[in-house]
Amino acid sequence: MVTKNPAKTLELIFDFGSPNAYLTLKALPELLDRTGADLVITPCLLGGIFKATGNKAPMVQYADAPAKLAYEHLEMRRFIARHNLAKFRLNPHFPVNTLIIMRGAIVAENEGVLDDYVDVVNRAMWEDGLKMDDAEIIAAFLSANGFDGPALLARTQEPAIKAKLVQNTEAAVARGVFGIPTFFVGDAMFFGKDRLDQVEAALG
Repeated sequence: MVTKNPAKTLELIFDFGSPNAYLTLKALPELLDRTGADLVITPCLLGGIFKATGNKAPMVQYADAPAKLAYEHLEMRRFIARHNLAKFRLNPHFPVNTLIIMRGAIVAENEGVLDDYVDVVNRAMWEDGLKMDDAEIIAAFLSANGFDGPALLARTQEPAIKAKLVQNTEAAVARGVFGIPTFFVGDAMFFGKDRLDQVEAALG
């Protein structure tokens, strides 16, 4: 994306598999209104980022530190309450393999409908609790929400779509990304939903 003012562009490294990415996106509109920034979503594969960096999901990383894991859950509840995100539900199938729906994000980006796609699939994942690694469920849900589900899923098998997701993921790792959600304001990187104040300061 070409922009005349990169300091007013907020890039979000994104994968549907992160509940914190969902929460972040729901909290961002007010920040974007206050700062006048444009949001750019870069689809990446969280599993690929973890594999490349040696990082792990909190539920795995803190499995032997129950107090730390409990605090992570407390911070999530506080964030949900602060931003009034009452529709959020932890997906009962979590962790969900997001490979298909992330390739779908590349297709949606290619077709100019990424924002709508992200909104719809986020709802399926973190509000409706659907098993979004099941191709039949994905296709049916997309078709019920304004997309041609079978056609979109067919495009996820195109070599160029697969390659683009890999390229995005490798490029994110090369920039220092180790988890999601990660933000960039210019070259400055911020990790986690609890860094939104710092993100806003950078945009301001």
